[in-house]
Amino acid sequence: MAPDPYDRGAISWLRCFAAGRRPCFTRSPHPSQILRICRGKSPTHDPDCKDQNASVPHLSHAFNRFGRGSVPSVSGVDLTGGCIRNRVVHFLIILYCWTLDFNKQALAAKSCEFPAIFNFGASSSDTGGLSAAFTPLNPPYGETFFHMPAGRYSDGRLIIDFIAGSLGLEYLSPYLDSVGSNFTNGANFATAGSTIRPQKSGFSPFYLKVQCSQLQQFKDRSQKVRNQGNVYREILPKREYFSQALYTFDIGQNDLSAGFFGNLTVQEINAIIPDIISQFYTDVKSVYDEGGRSFWIHNTAPFGCLPYVLANLPVNASEYDDAGCIIPYNKVAEYFNQKLKEIVVELSKELSSAAITYVDMYAVKYRLISQAEKYGFEYPLVACCGHGGKYNYSSSVACGEITTINGTKIVVGSCANPSARVNWDGVHFTEAANKWIFEQIVDGNFSDPPVPLKMACHKFT
Repeated sequence: MAPDPYDRGAISWLRCFAAGRRPCFTRSPHPSQILRICRGKSPTHDPDCKDQNASVPHLSHAFNRFGRGSVPSVSGVDLTGGCIRNRVVHFLIILYCWTLDFNKQALAAKSCEFPAIFNFGASSSDTGGLSAAFTPLNPPYGETFFHMPAGRYSDGRLIIDFIAGSLGLEYLSPYLDSVGSNFTNGANFATAGSTIRPQKSGFSPFYLKVQCSQLQQFKDRSQKVRNQGNVYREILPKREYFSQALYTFDIGQNDLSAGFFGNLTVQEINAIIPDIISQFYTDVKSVYDEGGRSFWIHNTAPFGCLPYVLANLPVNASEYDDAGCIIPYNKVAEYFNQKLKEIVVELSKELSSAAITYVDMYAVKYRLISQAEKYGFEYPLVACCGHGGKYNYSSSVACGEITTINGTKIVVGSCANPSARVNWDGVHFTEAANKWIFEQIVDGNFSDPPVPLKMACHKFT
Protein backbone atom coordinates (compact mmCIF):
# COMPACT_ATOMS: atom_id res chain seq x y z
CA MET A 1 0.00 0.00 0.00
CA ALA A 2 1.04 3.60 -0.50
CA PRO A 3 2.55 5.19 2.63
CA ASP A 4 0.33 7.38 4.77
CA PRO A 5 0.92 11.16 4.55
CA TYR A 6 1.79 11.08 8.26
CA ASP A 7 4.56 8.57 7.64
CA ARG A 8 7.90 10.12 8.49
CA GLY A 9 9.59 7.59 6.21
CA ALA A 10 7.77 9.13 3.27
CA ILE A 11 8.80 12.60 4.41
CA SER A 12 12.39 11.41 4.65
CA TRP A 13 12.16 10.00 1.16
CA LEU A 14 10.97 13.34 -0.20
CA ARG A 15 13.73 15.18 1.58
CA CYS A 16 16.41 12.81 0.33
CA PHE A 17 15.05 13.02 -3.21
CA ALA A 18 15.28 16.80 -3.17
CA ALA A 19 18.79 16.59 -1.72
CA GLY A 20 19.97 14.27 -4.46
CA ARG A 21 20.18 11.39 -1.96
CA ARG A 22 22.82 13.29 -0.02
CA PRO A 23 22.36 13.67 3.77
CA CYS A 24 18.86 14.95 4.44
CA PHE A 25 17.90 18.43 5.51
CA THR A 26 18.74 19.75 8.93
CA ARG A 27 15.12 20.79 9.34
CA SER A 28 12.39 18.52 8.01
CA PRO A 29 8.81 19.51 7.13
CA HIS A 30 6.43 18.93 10.01
CA PRO A 31 3.69 16.32 9.44
CA SER A 32 1.06 19.01 9.90
CA GLN A 33 2.57 20.86 6.98
CA ILE A 34 2.34 17.71 4.87
CA LEU A 35 -1.35 17.42 5.73
CA ARG A 36 -2.06 21.04 4.92
CA ILE A 37 -0.58 20.64 1.44
CA CYS A 38 -2.29 17.29 0.83
CA ARG A 39 -5.60 18.92 1.68
CA GLY A 40 -4.98 21.64 -0.87
CA LYS A 41 -4.00 24.39 1.56
CA SER A 42 -0.99 26.66 1.36
CA PRO A 43 2.15 25.66 3.28
CA THR A 44 2.80 27.42 6.54
CA HIS A 45 5.08 30.45 6.69
CA ASP A 46 8.72 29.45 6.24
CA PRO A 47 11.10 31.58 8.32
CA ASP A 48 14.01 30.50 6.10
CA CYS A 49 12.54 32.40 3.16
CA LYS A 50 13.36 36.06 3.05
CA ASP A 51 11.18 36.50 0.00
CA GLN A 52 7.90 34.67 0.40
CA ASN A 53 7.05 35.45 -3.23
CA ALA A 54 10.20 33.83 -4.57
CA SER A 55 9.55 31.22 -7.19
CA VAL A 56 11.39 28.27 -8.62
CA PRO A 57 11.71 28.54 -12.41
CA HIS A 58 10.82 25.64 -14.64
CA LEU A 59 9.29 23.42 -11.98
CA SER A 60 7.58 21.63 -14.84
CA HIS A 61 11.02 20.31 -15.76
CA ALA A 62 11.36 18.76 -12.31
CA PHE A 63 7.87 17.27 -12.72
CA ASN A 64 8.74 15.74 -16.07
CA ARG A 65 11.79 14.04 -14.58
CA PHE A 66 9.98 12.93 -11.44
CA GLY A 67 10.04 9.17 -11.13
CA ARG A 68 12.91 8.76 -13.58
CA GLY A 69 15.56 8.38 -10.91
CA SER A 70 16.93 11.84 -11.60
CA VAL A 71 17.51 14.74 -9.27
CA PRO A 72 15.69 17.92 -10.28
CA SER A 73 18.07 20.42 -11.79
CA VAL A 74 16.42 23.79 -12.17
CA SER A 75 18.38 26.29 -14.25
CA GLY A 76 21.53 25.84 -12.23
CA VAL A 77 19.80 26.66 -8.92
CA ASP A 78 21.09 24.79 -5.87
CA LEU A 79 18.07 22.87 -4.68
CA THR A 80 19.71 21.62 -1.49
CA GLY A 81 19.54 24.70 0.67
CA GLY A 82 17.66 27.83 1.69
CA CYS A 83 14.31 29.08 0.51
CA ILE A 84 14.49 27.42 -2.90
CA ARG A 85 15.20 24.10 -1.26
CA ASN A 86 12.10 24.25 0.92
CA ARG A 87 9.86 25.38 -1.92
CA VAL A 88 11.04 22.42 -4.01
CA VAL A 89 10.25 20.14 -1.07
CA HIS A 90 6.73 21.62 -0.99
CA PHE A 91 6.44 20.97 -4.72
CA LEU A 92 7.58 17.37 -4.33
CA ILE A 93 5.14 16.83 -1.48
CA ILE A 94 2.32 17.95 -3.75
CA LEU A 95 3.51 15.42 -6.32
CA TYR A 96 3.64 12.81 -3.61
CA CYS A 97 0.03 13.52 -2.64
CA TRP A 98 -1.00 13.30 -6.30
CA THR A 99 0.75 9.93 -6.45
CA LEU A 100 -1.20 8.77 -3.40
CA ASP A 101 -4.44 9.66 -5.17
CA PHE A 102 -3.35 7.89 -8.35
CA ASN A 103 -2.29 4.83 -6.35
CA LYS A 104 -5.73 4.68 -4.74
CA GLN A 105 -7.30 4.53 -8.21
CA ALA A 106 -4.81 1.90 -9.34
CA LEU A 107 -5.31 -0.25 -6.25
CA ALA A 108 -9.08 -0.11 -6.69
CA ALA A 109 -8.78 -1.32 -10.28
CA LYS A 110 -8.24 -4.93 -11.30
CA SER A 111 -5.59 -6.19 -13.65
CA CYS A 112 -6.81 -6.28 -17.23
CA GLU A 113 -7.45 -9.63 -18.83
CA PHE A 114 -6.53 -8.81 -22.40
CA PRO A 115 -7.63 -11.75 -24.57
CA ALA A 116 -5.89 -10.37 -27.66
CA ILE A 117 -3.48 -7.78 -29.04
CA PHE A 118 -3.80 -5.93 -32.32
CA ASN A 119 -0.55 -4.26 -33.27
CA PHE A 120 0.18 -1.48 -35.78
CA GLY A 121 3.64 -0.36 -36.72
CA ALA A 122 6.83 -0.83 -38.68
CA SER A 123 9.91 -3.07 -38.46
CA SER A 124 10.41 -2.65 -34.72
CA SER A 125 7.22 -4.68 -34.19
CA ASP A 126 6.89 -6.61 -37.47
CA THR A 127 6.65 -10.33 -36.67
CA GLY A 128 6.76 -11.42 -40.30
CA GLY A 129 4.39 -9.27 -42.33
CA LEU A 130 6.83 -7.87 -44.85
CA SER A 131 8.65 -11.20 -45.16
CA ALA A 132 5.37 -12.91 -46.00
CA ALA A 133 4.37 -10.25 -48.52
CA PHE A 134 7.71 -9.89 -50.27
CA THR A 135 11.20 -11.32 -49.64
CA PRO A 136 11.92 -13.40 -46.52
CA LEU A 137 14.85 -12.58 -44.28
CA ASN A 138 18.08 -14.57 -44.36
CA PRO A 139 20.15 -15.97 -41.49
CA PRO A 140 21.51 -14.83 -39.09
CA TYR A 141 18.17 -13.08 -38.42
CA GLY A 142 16.39 -14.98 -35.65
CA GLU A 143 19.48 -16.92 -34.59
CA THR A 144 19.33 -16.21 -30.85
CA PHE A 145 15.81 -17.35 -29.99
CA PHE A 146 14.12 -18.92 -33.01
CA HIS A 147 17.38 -20.36 -34.41
CA MET A 148 16.16 -19.42 -37.85
CA PRO A 149 14.70 -16.34 -39.57
CA ALA A 150 11.25 -15.70 -38.10
CA GLY A 151 10.22 -12.58 -40.01
CA ARG A 152 11.61 -10.33 -37.28
CA TYR A 153 14.26 -7.71 -37.86
CA SER A 154 16.39 -8.86 -34.96
CA ASP A 155 18.37 -11.83 -33.75
CA GLY A 156 15.36 -12.89 -31.70
CA ARG A 157 12.26 -11.53 -30.03
CA LEU A 158 10.87 -8.02 -30.30
CA ILE A 159 9.26 -5.82 -27.66
CA ILE A 160 5.82 -6.83 -28.96
CA ASP A 161 6.76 -10.47 -28.31
CA PHE A 162 7.63 -9.66 -24.70
CA ILE A 163 4.38 -7.71 -24.35
CA ALA A 164 2.38 -10.70 -25.59
CA GLY A 165 4.27 -13.12 -23.37
CA SER A 166 3.75 -10.99 -20.27
CA LEU A 167 0.00 -11.05 -20.89
CA GLY A 168 -0.03 -14.82 -21.26
CA LEU A 169 -0.69 -14.67 -25.00
CA GLU A 170 0.96 -16.40 -27.93
CA TYR A 171 3.27 -14.38 -30.17
CA LEU A 172 1.26 -12.45 -32.75
CA SER A 173 0.84 -13.88 -36.23
CA PRO A 174 1.29 -11.38 -39.06
CA TYR A 175 -1.97 -10.50 -40.78
CA LEU A 176 -0.27 -10.94 -44.16
CA ASP A 177 1.04 -14.45 -43.45
CA SER A 178 -1.24 -17.09 -44.95
CA VAL A 179 0.80 -20.09 -43.77
CA GLY A 180 0.53 -21.45 -40.23
CA SER A 181 -1.04 -18.36 -38.70
CA ASN A 182 -3.26 -18.41 -35.63
CA PHE A 183 -5.24 -15.26 -34.90
CA THR A 184 -7.02 -16.45 -31.76
CA ASN A 185 -5.16 -13.91 -29.62
CA GLY A 186 -5.04 -11.09 -32.16
CA ALA A 187 -3.14 -10.08 -35.26
CA ASN A 188 -0.11 -8.03 -36.22
CA PHE A 189 -0.62 -5.49 -39.00
CA ALA A 190 2.87 -4.00 -38.71
CA THR A 191 5.27 -4.30 -41.63
CA ALA A 192 8.88 -3.21 -41.92
CA GLY A 193 9.24 0.12 -43.69
CA SER A 194 5.74 1.29 -42.82
CA THR A 195 5.02 4.96 -42.31
CA ILE A 196 2.14 7.04 -40.99
CA ARG A 197 1.80 8.97 -44.24
CA PRO A 198 2.08 7.20 -47.61
CA GLN A 199 5.46 7.59 -49.33
CA LYS A 200 6.22 7.66 -53.05
CA SER A 201 8.82 4.85 -53.02
CA GLY A 202 11.32 3.00 -50.88
CA PHE A 203 8.92 2.21 -48.04
CA SER A 204 6.23 -0.35 -47.30
CA PRO A 205 2.94 0.15 -49.14
CA PHE A 206 1.19 -0.86 -45.91
CA TYR A 207 1.19 2.56 -44.26
CA LEU A 208 -0.87 3.13 -41.12
CA LYS A 209 -4.18 3.92 -42.80
CA VAL A 210 -3.92 0.68 -44.77
CA GLN A 211 -3.17 -1.25 -41.59
CA CYS A 212 -6.26 0.24 -39.95
CA SER A 213 -8.32 -0.74 -43.00
CA GLN A 214 -6.94 -4.26 -42.67
CA LEU A 215 -8.20 -4.35 -39.09
CA GLN A 216 -11.68 -3.39 -40.27
CA GLN A 217 -11.66 -6.10 -42.93
CA PHE A 218 -10.21 -8.66 -40.55
CA LYS A 219 -12.86 -7.92 -37.95
CA ASP A 220 -15.72 -8.42 -40.40
CA ARG A 221 -14.37 -11.41 -42.31
CA SER A 222 -13.01 -13.28 -39.29
CA GLN A 223 -16.47 -13.44 -37.71
CA LYS A 224 -18.17 -14.63 -40.89
CA VAL A 225 -15.59 -17.39 -41.29
CA ARG A 226 -15.51 -18.26 -37.58
CA ASN A 227 -19.25 -18.83 -37.61
CA GLN A 228 -18.66 -21.69 -40.03
CA GLY A 229 -17.28 -23.61 -37.07
CA ASN A 230 -14.71 -26.41 -37.12
CA VAL A 231 -11.06 -25.34 -37.12
CA TYR A 232 -11.98 -21.70 -37.74
CA ARG A 233 -13.19 -21.38 -34.17
CA GLU A 234 -9.72 -22.39 -33.01
CA ILE A 235 -7.70 -19.92 -35.09
CA LEU A 236 -9.87 -16.79 -35.20
CA PRO A 237 -10.76 -14.39 -32.36
CA LYS A 238 -14.15 -14.13 -30.74
CA ARG A 239 -16.17 -11.03 -31.60
CA GLU A 240 -15.92 -9.60 -28.08
CA TYR A 241 -12.13 -9.73 -28.24
CA PHE A 242 -12.09 -6.69 -30.50
CA SER A 243 -13.44 -4.47 -27.72
CA GLN A 244 -11.45 -6.19 -24.97
CA ALA A 245 -8.08 -6.29 -26.75
CA LEU A 246 -4.99 -4.15 -26.28
CA TYR A 247 -4.21 -2.00 -29.33
CA THR A 248 -0.50 -1.21 -29.63
CA PHE A 249 1.16 1.37 -31.89
CA ASP A 250 4.86 1.77 -32.68
CA ILE A 251 5.28 3.83 -35.82
CA GLY A 252 6.70 7.15 -37.05
CA GLN A 253 10.45 6.68 -37.31
CA ASN A 254 10.24 5.90 -41.02
CA ASP A 255 8.40 9.16 -41.64
CA LEU A 256 11.44 10.98 -40.24
CA SER A 257 13.77 8.72 -42.20
CA ALA A 258 11.89 9.51 -45.42
CA GLY A 259 12.49 13.18 -44.78
CA PHE A 260 16.18 12.95 -43.93
CA PHE A 261 17.05 10.52 -46.72
CA GLY A 262 14.90 12.59 -49.07
CA ASN A 263 17.33 15.47 -48.48
CA LEU A 264 14.90 17.59 -46.50
CA THR A 265 16.39 19.96 -43.95
CA VAL A 266 15.67 19.77 -40.24
CA GLN A 267 13.39 22.77 -40.60
CA GLU A 268 11.50 21.19 -43.51
CA ILE A 269 10.96 17.94 -41.59
CA ASN A 270 9.76 19.80 -38.53
CA ALA A 271 7.30 21.64 -40.75
CA ILE A 272 5.61 18.40 -41.91
CA ILE A 273 5.49 16.71 -38.48
CA PRO A 274 2.12 18.30 -37.51
CA ASP A 275 0.58 16.82 -40.65
CA ILE A 276 2.08 13.40 -39.87
CA ILE A 277 0.65 13.55 -36.36
CA SER A 278 -2.72 14.70 -37.69
CA GLN A 279 -2.89 11.56 -39.82
CA PHE A 280 -1.98 9.45 -36.80
CA TYR A 281 -4.85 11.09 -34.91
CA THR A 282 -7.30 10.16 -37.68
CA ASP A 283 -6.07 6.57 -37.82
CA VAL A 284 -6.33 6.00 -34.07
CA LYS A 285 -9.87 7.36 -34.14
CA SER A 286 -10.73 4.87 -36.88
CA VAL A 287 -9.56 2.02 -34.64
CA TYR A 288 -11.68 3.42 -31.82
CA ASP A 289 -14.66 3.45 -34.19
CA GLU A 290 -14.04 -0.27 -34.79
CA GLY A 291 -14.38 -0.92 -31.07
CA GLY A 292 -10.82 -0.45 -29.79
CA ARG A 293 -10.79 0.87 -26.22
CA SER A 294 -7.32 0.17 -24.76
CA PHE A 295 -4.39 1.85 -26.50
CA TRP A 296 -0.67 1.52 -25.76
CA ILE A 297 1.25 4.05 -27.88
CA HIS A 298 5.04 4.14 -28.17
CA ASN A 299 6.79 7.34 -29.18
CA THR A 300 9.74 7.28 -31.57
CA ALA A 301 13.35 6.41 -30.76
CA PRO A 302 16.40 8.72 -30.73
CA PHE A 303 16.86 8.78 -34.49
CA GLY A 304 20.32 10.33 -34.24
CA CYS A 305 21.71 7.34 -32.33
CA LEU A 306 21.13 4.68 -34.98
CA PRO A 307 24.16 3.32 -36.91
CA TYR A 308 22.47 3.62 -40.31
CA VAL A 309 21.86 7.30 -39.63
CA LEU A 310 25.32 7.91 -38.18
CA ALA A 311 26.97 6.20 -41.17
CA ASN A 312 24.92 7.85 -43.91
CA LEU A 313 24.10 11.30 -42.56
CA PRO A 314 27.24 12.62 -40.81
CA VAL A 315 27.36 16.16 -39.41
CA ASN A 316 29.96 18.54 -38.00
CA ALA A 317 31.86 17.37 -34.93
CA SER A 318 30.16 19.97 -32.73
CA GLU A 319 26.74 18.43 -33.48
CA TYR A 320 27.44 15.10 -31.74
CA ASP A 321 26.55 14.68 -28.08
CA ASP A 322 28.60 12.91 -25.42
CA ALA A 323 27.02 9.57 -26.32
CA GLY A 324 28.05 9.96 -29.96
CA CYS A 325 24.52 10.66 -31.19
CA ILE A 326 23.63 13.45 -33.62
CA ILE A 327 21.96 16.26 -31.72
CA PRO A 328 19.87 17.95 -34.46
CA TYR A 329 18.40 14.62 -35.60
CA ASN A 330 17.44 13.72 -32.05
CA LYS A 331 15.87 17.16 -31.67
CA VAL A 332 13.59 16.32 -34.60
CA ALA A 333 12.60 13.05 -32.93
CA GLU A 334 11.92 14.95 -29.71
CA TYR A 335 9.72 17.43 -31.56
CA PHE A 336 7.83 14.54 -33.17
CA ASN A 337 7.29 13.05 -29.72
CA GLN A 338 6.15 16.36 -28.31
CA LYS A 339 3.45 16.69 -30.99
CA LEU A 340 2.54 13.02 -30.60
CA LYS A 341 2.01 13.44 -26.88
CA GLU A 342 -0.15 16.50 -27.46
CA ILE A 343 -2.38 14.55 -29.81
CA VAL A 344 -2.57 11.61 -27.39
CA VAL A 345 -3.79 14.01 -24.70
CA GLU A 346 -6.40 15.33 -27.14
CA LEU A 347 -7.49 11.81 -28.06
CA SER A 348 -7.82 10.91 -24.38
CA LYS A 349 -10.20 13.81 -23.89
CA GLU A 350 -12.19 13.24 -27.05
CA LEU A 351 -12.52 9.45 -26.90
CA SER A 352 -14.36 9.24 -23.61
CA SER A 353 -14.41 5.44 -23.40
CA ALA A 354 -10.76 4.95 -24.37
CA ALA A 355 -7.86 4.25 -22.02
CA ILE A 356 -4.77 5.61 -23.79
CA THR A 357 -1.24 5.15 -22.47
CA TYR A 358 1.68 7.09 -23.96
CA VAL A 359 5.03 5.31 -23.53
CA ASP A 360 8.29 7.28 -23.67
CA MET A 361 10.43 4.84 -25.64
CA TYR A 362 12.80 7.66 -26.57
CA ALA A 363 13.85 8.12 -22.94
CA VAL A 364 14.32 4.39 -22.36
CA LYS A 365 16.32 3.79 -25.52
CA TYR A 366 18.49 6.85 -25.08
CA ARG A 367 19.27 5.78 -21.53
CA LEU A 368 20.34 2.36 -22.78
CA ILE A 369 22.47 3.78 -25.58
CA SER A 370 24.11 6.52 -23.52
CA GLN A 371 24.75 4.28 -20.49
CA ALA A 372 25.21 0.93 -22.21
CA GLU A 373 28.15 -0.22 -20.11
CA LYS A 374 26.23 0.46 -16.89
CA TYR A 375 23.54 -1.96 -18.02
CA GLY A 376 25.88 -4.70 -19.23
CA PHE A 377 26.05 -3.80 -22.93
CA GLU A 378 28.87 -2.66 -25.20
CA TYR A 379 29.39 -0.72 -28.45
CA PRO A 380 25.84 0.73 -28.52
CA LEU A 381 26.43 2.63 -31.77
CA VAL A 382 27.95 -0.31 -33.65
CA ALA A 383 25.82 -2.86 -35.50
CA CYS A 384 26.27 -6.47 -34.40
CA CYS A 385 25.38 -7.82 -37.85
CA GLY A 386 26.91 -5.69 -40.58
CA HIS A 387 30.03 -4.84 -42.48
CA GLY A 388 32.29 -1.84 -42.89
CA GLY A 389 33.24 1.41 -41.27
CA LYS A 390 33.13 2.88 -37.80
CA TYR A 391 29.57 1.73 -37.17
CA ASN A 392 29.87 -1.69 -38.89
CA TYR A 393 27.12 -0.65 -41.27
CA SER A 394 26.96 -0.24 -45.02
CA SER A 395 23.88 0.61 -47.06
CA SER A 396 25.34 -1.41 -49.95
CA VAL A 397 25.45 -4.75 -48.12
CA ALA A 398 23.07 -5.63 -45.31
CA CYS A 399 23.02 -8.22 -42.56
CA GLY A 400 22.72 -11.72 -44.04
CA GLU A 401 23.66 -10.66 -47.56
CA ILE A 402 26.66 -11.82 -49.56
CA THR A 403 29.60 -9.54 -50.31
CA THR A 404 33.01 -10.03 -51.87
CA ILE A 405 36.17 -9.23 -49.93
CA ASN A 406 39.57 -9.66 -51.63
CA GLY A 407 38.00 -11.89 -54.25
CA THR A 408 36.24 -14.11 -51.72
CA LYS A 409 32.49 -14.18 -51.26
CA ILE A 410 31.33 -14.04 -47.65
CA VAL A 411 27.99 -13.80 -45.86
CA VAL A 412 27.63 -10.77 -43.63
CA GLY A 413 27.22 -12.40 -40.25
CA SER A 414 26.68 -11.42 -36.64
CA CYS A 415 29.07 -10.50 -33.86
CA ALA A 416 30.35 -13.04 -31.36
CA ASN A 417 27.99 -12.07 -28.54
CA PRO A 418 24.70 -10.46 -29.60
CA SER A 419 23.44 -10.60 -26.00
CA ALA A 420 25.95 -7.89 -25.08
CA ARG A 421 25.03 -5.61 -27.94
CA VAL A 422 22.34 -2.95 -28.31
CA ASN A 423 22.01 -2.65 -32.08
CA TRP A 424 21.48 -5.65 -34.31
CA ASP A 425 21.73 -4.61 -37.95
CA GLY A 426 22.28 -0.85 -37.92
CA VAL A 427 18.57 -0.05 -37.70
CA HIS A 428 17.00 -2.43 -35.20
CA PHE A 429 17.72 -3.61 -31.67
CA THR A 430 18.96 -6.99 -30.48
CA GLU A 431 16.73 -9.33 -28.52
CA ALA A 432 18.76 -8.54 -25.38
CA ALA A 433 18.14 -4.81 -25.84
CA ASN A 434 14.46 -5.39 -26.61
CA LYS A 435 14.09 -7.41 -23.43
CA TRP A 436 15.85 -4.74 -21.35
CA ILE A 437 13.63 -2.01 -22.85
CA PHE A 438 10.48 -4.02 -22.19
CA GLU A 439 11.48 -4.53 -18.56
CA GLN A 440 11.75 -0.74 -18.13
CA ILE A 441 8.32 0.04 -19.57
CA VAL A 442 6.15 -2.85 -18.36
CA ASP A 443 5.50 -1.36 -14.93
CA GLY A 444 4.52 2.07 -16.23
CA ASN A 445 7.70 3.86 -15.18
CA PHE A 446 7.93 5.58 -18.55
CA SER A 447 4.22 5.93 -19.24
CA ASP A 448 1.79 8.80 -19.09
CA PRO A 449 -0.34 8.16 -17.14
CA PRO A 450 2.09 5.92 -15.17
CA VAL A 451 0.03 2.81 -15.81
CA PRO A 452 1.52 -0.70 -15.81
CA LEU A 453 0.87 -2.72 -18.94
CA LYS A 454 -1.54 -5.02 -17.13
CA MET A 455 -3.64 -2.02 -16.05
CA ALA A 456 -3.80 -0.35 -19.45
CA CYS A 457 -7.52 -1.03 -19.90
CA HIS A 458 -8.36 1.45 -17.14
CA LYS A 459 -8.87 5.13 -17.75
CA PHE A 460 -7.26 7.02 -14.85
CA THR A 461 -8.05 10.65 -14.14
